Amino acid sequence: MGGVREKKAEYFTKLRELLEEYKSIFVVGVDNVSSQQLHEVRKSLRGKAVVLMGKNTMIRRAIRGFLSDLPEFEKLLPFIRGNVGFIFTNDNLPEIREAILSNRVAAPARAGAIAPDDVWVPAQNTGLDPSKTSFFQAVGLPSKIARGTIEITSDVKVVEAGNKVGPSEASLLNLLKISPFTYGLTIVQVYDDGQVFPASILDITDDELVSHFVSAINTIASVSLAINYPTLPSVGHSVVNSYKDLLAVAIASKFIFPEIEELADRIENPDKYASAAPVAAAASGSAEAAPAEAAAEEEEESDDDMGFGLFD
Repeated sequence: MGGVREKKAEYFTKLRELLEEYKSIFVVGVDNVSSQQLHEVRKSLRGKAVVLMGKNTMIRRAIRGFLSDLPEFEKLLPFIRGNVGFIFTNDNLPEIREAILSNRVAAPARAGAIAPDDVWVPAQNTGLDPSKTSFFQAVGLPSKIARGTIEITSDVKVVEAGNKVGPSEASLLNLLKISPFTYGLTIVQVYDDGQVFPASILDITDDELVSHFVSAINTIASVSLAINYPTLPSVGHSVVNSYKDLLAVAIASKFIFPEIEELADRIENPDKYASAAPVAAAASGSAEAAPAEAAAEEEEESDDDMGFGLFD
């Protein structure tokens, strides 16, 4: 009993040290994950994150004991259910998530296991002898005998996602050497600087955040201008709009100050500024026509050089 108490005390101490050292925690599910697979995950995260497993009752008891000093970790308690563990990190969360989820292994179907995805048996020649025909008929697979072997004639869904795999379906899939499932760590929840959120939040990019921020700023500016209540996002628009009003009053009242002399001249003498455009266009047109004429002349000269001019 003394040894057990010492191990618990060591575990509590280690858990507290990790909670204080790392700002981010992945709560991960480890259903159907082998010890070798967990070892590979630890290796891939070495230097970036620390994996800690333990009994749920012991983890909950430890965290409750820390709440007086670390009250923010109470948010983790509702997620310590089932086969879960902790991965502590101070690194980039999306990168750590990819490392956690990338380590998956194929596994054969087991009777009683919950199917994470639909399982299909594709049309194929099984290579099995006709003595197995009755088995295929019993599980409802359309089949025929072709060249002395059993051939499945069409694709068939044998298990739906979320349902348990039955003994017959497990036997069939193992007989056909189909390993339909992949198992690995799953992310139950993410804790970061006192906030708990699902892993899907990590899919939000910086560009999306910026676009939402800009949209919110535009909305604030529009509302502020509509109700004539100045705010920081609307000040720039108010200054520009006021300057436009000032220009309009100055032009209407013939009160011309140096900054708007050119504008006033453009309004008073539009023809002077409009005449420049056709001249520029004409110059552009003549410049484009010149290469075309030169090309035509070169073509005529080349024809003469080859003797075609003799027939003119």
